[in-house]
Amino acid sequence: MRTPFPTIRSASAAAALAISSSLLAACGGAGSSLSPATGLVGAQSAARTENSVAPAATKYTFTTLDDQADLTFNQLLGINDSNVIAGYYGIGSKTHPNKGYTLTSPYGQTDYTNENFPGSFQTQVTGINNSGNTCGFWVDKKGNSHGWTNIAGTFTSWDDPSGIGTTQFLGINDHSLVVGFYVDGSGLNHGFTLNLANSMFAEVDPPSGGSNLQATGINDMNDVTGFYTTGSGAVESFILKMKTFHSYAYPGSTNTTALGLNEKDEMVGAYVDSSNAMHGFTLTNPIKKPAWQSIDDPNGVGTTTVNGINTAGDLVGFYVDSSGNTDGMLAVKK
Repeated sequence: MRTPFPTIRSASAAAALAISSSLLAACGGAGSSLSPATGLVGAQSAARTENSVAPAATKYTFTTLDDQADLTFNQLLGINDSNVIAGYYGIGSKTHPNKGYTLTSPYGQTDYTNENFPGSFQTQVTGINNSGNTCGFWVDKKGNSHGWTNIAGTFTSWDDPSGIGTTQFLGINDHSLVVGFYVDGSGLNHGFTLNLANSMFAEVDPPSGGSNLQATGINDMNDVTGFYTTGSGAVESFILKMKTFHSYAYPGSTNTTALGLNEKDEMVGAYVDSSNAMHGFTLTNPIKKPAWQSIDDPNGVGTTTVNGINTAGDLVGFYVDSSGNTDGMLAVKK
C-alpha cells in the first residue's frame, strides 16, 4: 500500500481553455484488482498467453487530422465513446513545444480546443473519459514532468511521491482512476494507478524478472494495460485483470507496446517488425482467444502507432508521412 500524496496545484480551466479558430504516449496478463473504493492493486499472479491465433480482418476508413497550428507534428492519443479525441501538436523542443488539445466531430479546424495546464511550458493531453474529463502531463521550465487531470473544468497537478518531477498520466476511466508511470533514480519506469477520490497511488508491478513498466490505459472494469521489459530484454504488452497479469507479444516481434484499452478489453498499440518498421495493432479477446491485427495508415505504412480505442472499436494514433511529418490518424470501423 502506498500512502496518499497531496496534489500540487489546482486551477480553473476557464482561463486556460479556448476554442482555436485559426487553426503530443505516450512516451505489457489479465485484469486489475482495482476498485473505485480503494484504487489499490492487490496480489497478482502471472500468466503467459500463446500468440498463435490468426490475425483478424476488420476494415477501417482512415482520416488524417492535423491542427493547422502545426502541420509538421500531431499525435492523437485518446478517443471516447462520444468520439471526442485528445492529442497535441509540437515536437517538444524549446522552440517547438507540445501544446495540448481536444477535438470534436466533425473534426474541422474550428473543432479544435486548446487544452494546456496553466503556466506550463509544454502539455500533452493523453487520455479522455466518457464524461469528457481529461488527463496528461505537463512540463515546467526546468524540464520536470508532472501528471495532471482536468475534472469538470478544474486542472489539478499531481506527482507520484516516488517520482516527483518525473510523473506522467496516460489514461483515465469513468471511476476516477488514472494510470501512468514515474521514473526512479536509476532511470527505470514504474507503472501506477491513482484513485482521484482519495489521492492514493498504487504501483503496478511486472511479473518476476520484469522491469521498466508503463501503465498506459484503464477501462471501466478497472482492467489495466501497458508494457514492460522482460528478463530477456524484450518489450511485451500486458493486461491486468482480476489480479492476473497476462503478457503478450505480437508474433515475431520483440517490441510490443500496448497503449490503449476499451470496455471490451480490446488492446491497441504498436509493434516493431524484423525490419525495424513500426506498425499499429489491435488485440481482441485477449484472455480467451486472442486475435491480432496489424494496422497501417495507408499514408504511413511501417510508421504507424495506434494509441487509443473507444467501445465502438474506432482508433486514433499517428504516422509519419513521406515528407517526414508526424500526422494524427483516425481509423473508423467500416
